[in-house]
Amino acid sequence: MASPNELIISSNPDQLDIELIHAFLSQETAWAKGMPRDTLERAIAGSLCFGGYVGGKQVAFARVVTDEATFAYLCDVFVLPAYRGKGYASALLAQLFASPALQGLRRIMLATTDAHHVYRRHGFEALSNPELFMQVHKPDVYTRA
Repeated sequence: MASPNELIISSNPDQLDIELIHAFLSQETAWAKGMPRDTLERAIAGSLCFGGYVGGKQVAFARVVTDEATFAYLCDVFVLPAYRGKGYASALLAQLFASPALQGLRRIMLATTDAHHVYRRHGFEALSNPELFMQVHKPDVYTRA
């Protein structure tokens, strides 16, 4: 049995605290500010998600969009502020990358503004040819009426 302060990680979508995830992402992050709850629910339904739990309470989250064969995009990774600095993000990522659904992929990508040091420990590096990549970016999509 785990101690009350030990992080338990699960990919069971039924355990996710959607209200907590939505509140954090839509209010506390720059990348998902204002995201409607139904948008988050659709995103979770179409993704492989991992929750981190301490004492039965969700304290961390990560979502992976993947075809489970060649490509994955890691996104929406967070640890609640009161639980940071304990190695929970690295533990969450280690278990996520050990998932059978993510083995043998040719490419896993992510975007981060300030957590490069966290992801480098898991093999991420800057794009070797950023000029190959393009995007359609609609930063105000959640604020349009």
